[in-house]
Amino acid sequence: MELHQLRCFVAAAEQLHFGRAAQHLSMLPSALGRQIRLLEEDLGTRLFARTTRAVSLTEDGATLLRDARAILAKVEAVESNLRNRSRAGATRRLRLGAIDSAAAGLLPPLLRDFRAGHPEVAVQLLEDKTVRLLPKLLTGALDLAFVRPPDRADKRLEFRPLLQETAIVAFPQRHALAGRKSITLADIADESMLVPDRRSRPHSHDLTIKLFEQAGLTPRIVQVADEKQTIIHLVATKLGVAIVPRWTTRMAVTGVRFVSLRLKRSGPVGRLPLAAAWLRGSRDPARDAMLSVLESRLRSYAREA
Repeated sequence: MELHQLRCFVAAAEQLHFGRAAQHLSMLPSALGRQIRLLEEDLGTRLFARTTRAVSLTEDGATLLRDARAILAKVEAVESNLRNRSRAGATRRLRLGAIDSAAAGLLPPLLRDFRAGHPEVAVQLLEDKTVRLLPKLLTGALDLAFVRPPDRADKRLEFRPLLQETAIVAFPQRHALAGRKSITLADIADESMLVPDRRSRPHSHDLTIKLFEQAGLTPRIVQVADEKQTIIHLVATKLGVAIVPRWTTRMAVTGVRFVSLRLKRSGPVGRLPLAAAWLRGSRDPARDAMLSVLESRLRSYAREA
């Protein structure tokens, strides 16, 4: 029995709806269901009674819910106490998470400016998707993360909007359009498109779909991939083209050219939001110091997005 399984169980037991519980934890319903099944197998009992219309707790499930809440509350208290003691020490630590484009575009200048004023803070970095970073904030594994803000934000987290990344198009280097300074959506209407998986990268996936819809076009999607780095490598192999955030240009890949996308209408559809996120109500001087540097330098960082 693992703490992550208990957290999944408590969320499902409180919601009595696996889809809503998964959304609350910023994870996929299939992943939540797998954790519940593993917990049931480990305990040797059914925790939920499921029908086609409803989910309810079994008697063992109701008993476990009471005990699980007490266990998790004790764990959170221990973690909070240890974190506070650690932060009171001489060496301060900031555990920082970021999505790939922010890691490539925002973090290099931000860390440079932060370390210039706070050399005593050791920064630990984790690059991952938003759906994986947000749960780590909730469990205390991260202190601050730069993410795409979800449509339905967990109320336990604080989000601060930062900037909007513009969209560009990645072409194979020898593509007929790769030498242009800019292109329109009409120019790539017949191109084979590569898009991210919506389950793990909803903002990046919807960027392509909504831009084409706004132009009255339908994208010809030939491949869905989970990682943005994978998509760029697929572009290099001439499998297709991809609409990506501008900071993706910092991911150096041989055989790929990036061309600006010229839109008939400007607006939020052609941009990807970036936000800073942290645990609501938590205190962390190192995190607050980084947010202060970010706020003072954000305008210069945004010019590159």
